Amino acid sequence: MVYSALQPHEVQPRMTGEVVPSQDEPGRSDAYLPSPCVQNHAANLAFLPDGTLTCVWFGGTMEGMGDISVYMSRLEPGARHWSEPEKMSDDPEKSEQNPLIFTAPDGRVWLLYTSQTSGNQDGAIVKRRISNDGGRTFGPPEILCAIPGTFVRQPIIVNGAGDWLLPVFRCIGEAGRRWTGDLDRAAVLVSHDQGRIWRMQEVPESIGAVHMNIVPAEGQTMVAFYRNRFATSVLMSRSDDAGLHWSAPQPVDLPNNNSSIQAIRMKNGAIAMVYNHSNASMSDARRHSLYDEIEGEDGEAAAPPLASVRPAIWGVPRAPLSLAFSTDGGLTFPRRVDLDTGDGFCLSNNSKDSLNREFSYPSIVEDAEGRLHIAYTYFRRAIKYVRLEPGFFDPAG
Repeated sequence: MVYSALQPHEVQPRMTGEVVPSQDEPGRSDAYLPSPCVQNHAANLAFLPDGTLTCVWFGGTMEGMGDISVYMSRLEPGARHWSEPEKMSDDPEKSEQNPLIFTAPDGRVWLLYTSQTSGNQDGAIVKRRISNDGGRTFGPPEILCAIPGTFVRQPIIVNGAGDWLLPVFRCIGEAGRRWTGDLDRAAVLVSHDQGRIWRMQEVPESIGAVHMNIVPAEGQTMVAFYRNRFATSVLMSRSDDAGLHWSAPQPVDLPNNNSSIQAIRMKNGAIAMVYNHSNASMSDARRHSLYDEIEGEDGEAAAPPLASVRPAIWGVPRAPLSLAFSTDGGLTFPRRVDLDTGDGFCLSNNSKDSLNREFSYPSIVEDAEGRLHIAYTYFRRAIKYVRLEPGFFDPAG
């Protein structure tokens, strides 16, 4: 069964949060999370200590605008409805984006997100809020990383030595030019003291490799997967010292359209990745930059790319939204299932006028019973949730 896209006007009435079993595909259930916002994007899933599944994302009128804030909804164990969302950030001067939830080994629950002005990702910093009661309430916002241009997207990983590994990407700008993503690169923030002090460890030769997603393997070995700013293929690198140092990213056999991916290692040892099966060779659709609909506060528009720099590619359709499996440590992904299909139009971020039709920015987690839980952007209008029972998929094909 291939899921065809809704019409734009059909999305909002479905945003009730009700988890509905599919009548066409046994073992699949779907929901569209409730939200007061016209634009909703960049979901991340995580379980709280009591088993509640949380989804955090950012919402407002348009990415980069000052009304973009972080929201969180909850699906309690056994529940059939996602809760009404809670607003988790509220700085009217900043666009607050890319949230994630992390439950620390000591039981505290961390909310992390980025904070920037307008489309200036090269000025972004990382903020945090901490919960001491299992995620029911959170303390005030604090700055976790004040290095300008630091962005988060993927979960914190704790290695066998107890080090915390927070994958980040560095949004690098150039004097006199607005940020376009041409020089972005990957790094890991490492903490040896449970998040009190962090140091930056850059990934070598990683220009164009962003949204680093760390997946533990065996022993001290870890692999990481990356979004590719140049819209060719998903990238992968390796660490043999528990995530402290990394090899240069190299392509794997999945296409990438300069949009987010997320992967996990399942309990059966397979790696499951959610991504767009699309890249620049499959479409000539292009836009100048992510924020070409937003001018800077001084009225300055994004400058054209420099001839000496390989330009990031924006606008490649963000569809289909696919789930792929690897049983060889991420080298190949021979088994693929499409979760949503459509034209994936993303030459505009405008949700108010229903101009965007992308499926993007997926998140995936596995529960104790082996169910896969997936959330992603639907037309930048809603966050869609999909639950797959273990019998739905066969990683080996």
